[in-house]
Amino acid sequence: MNTPSSAAASPRSGVTGTGARKASSKPGRSRAREFALQALYQHLVGGNSAEAIDAFTRDLSGFHKADAAHYNAVLHGCINTAADLDALITPVLDRKMSEISPIEHAVMWIGVFEFQHCHDVPWRVVINECVELAKEFGGTDGHKYVNAVLGGLAPRLRPAEVADDAKGHARAAARATQPASQAPAQPEPAAQPASPGVQDAEVLAAPTMAQG
Repeated sequence: MNTPSSAAASPRSGVTGTGARKASSKPGRSRAREFALQALYQHLVGGNSAEAIDAFTRDLSGFHKADAAHYNAVLHGCINTAADLDALITPVLDRKMSEISPIEHAVMWIGVFEFQHCHDVPWRVVINECVELAKEFGGTDGHKYVNAVLGGLAPRLRPAEVADDAKGHARAAARATQPASQAPAQPEPAAQPASPGVQDAEVLAAPTMAQG
């Protein structure tokens, strides 16, 4: 079986020179994406069947720590819809698909597939995870290209989610730049009535319970 030729062909402990995460800190889904990437690389480079790739990959060291269900969905989903994934990716490329590294190609497949089918994964997380994959397994600047391509596709494939995020950032920016003099006035706490028979006593506002 072919495996990624990068020095990062298997999960590594420690932080890489590109800033990739420590292997020990990766959750099951992140590990699943790594194994799916290695399997998709085999498919792209060697033309191996999904069944053969799957059997080989599941025997690799550390697979038991991966989210097997997510790995299965990504691997078979990407292979089964490869033409559709490429049809979405190709228009946003600045070069021919044949000039794209198999690693970056496979990472973009994973990102687009998750945009379309893994709606429980926020779109920013999809991009971040794919950038991490490209950092660890791809070329020097491959992660930048992956980031640009997936960032360009996100508004089309997750339009409502991206729009909501943009609105939230705009509101946060507006609040941050609002002069203090224009900030909404805070209402004064309501005064509590004085106890009967007590004259000129200081009236204190009831304490507010902290929210947990």
